[in-house]
Amino acid sequence: MRAITRTALPLPLHSRGKVRDTYRLSDHELLMVATDRISAFDVVLPTPIPEKGRVLNQLSLSWFRKTADLVRNHLAPDPALPGALLREQPDLEQRSMRVLTAQPILFECVVRGYISGSGWKDYQLTGSIAGERLPGGLRESDRLPDPIFTPATKAISGHDENISPAELANRTGQELAQQLEQLSLSLYRFAAERALESGLILADTKFEFGFHAGEVILIDELLTPDSSRFWDAAHYRPGGPQPSFDKQYVRDYLEQVGWNKQAPAPALPDEVVDGTSRRYLEALRRLTGPAGPREPRGVRSERLRRHVPS
Repeated sequence: MRAITRTALPLPLHSRGKVRDTYRLSDHELLMVATDRISAFDVVLPTPIPEKGRVLNQLSLSWFRKTADLVRNHLAPDPALPGALLREQPDLEQRSMRVLTAQPILFECVVRGYISGSGWKDYQLTGSIAGERLPGGLRESDRLPDPIFTPATKAISGHDENISPAELANRTGQELAQQLEQLSLSLYRFAAERALESGLILADTKFEFGFHAGEVILIDELLTPDSSRFWDAAHYRPGGPQPSFDKQYVRDYLEQVGWNKQAPAPALPDEVVDGTSRRYLEALRRLTGPAGPREPRGVRSERLRRHVPS
């Protein structure tokens, strides 16, 4: 299947990000289109991942609707797309969403329920993550005693910077920082439980917020393989990396080839492209498709108790 790396719709271009092309529908609404571009270590790779944009968009839409009672989000009241646009690009409906304009809050709200990735590296060096001291003796991929909020700056160019919640409060004000933390932790707990019902552990994720009409709302993408780390609960074994349904597969390849994490990035081989596409599609199937085989009640309850942060 042909990958979509760039769109050219007959609308004013609002912005072109690492993954999404955003167009202006009116003074109050935008059209966000998810392409098949993929980034790693804050650099867009030259090789796209077929189906990725459709997966990201459909998962985001699903999660935005499921979490609407927890926090208002940027979905426009009328989701329908103009027919002329659909004729321009037949799969646009699967790849796009109509959203309200918002002023982005330029911090990523990261929540970690398990210790992995950059958090694991920080812990090995300092015994803490984002300035929060953690118990000694944790293994890679261990569940944390409680989910932790580890914000980061959202760089316009270059790499994001991890900061402590206290530093976030210094930059945004205490009231807004507390609101972002509370919303992020609430969303994580909700999503972690729903993901586990689909056989996936939500190890960590990031949320983005903005202001609309003076109110903090949830924006951008939500709980996708690009913004989250999903593990297969059936194969969860702490003490090392976990089988995942996210772009960690791509990061692992780039680490193995010794890339210096500066542009330009190397091309991905076919096997990595195919493997990544399969993982994204499997995440979509599990999180939005029909429920899989049901487990005996006792087994299911035990897995929920062990894996979902309370």
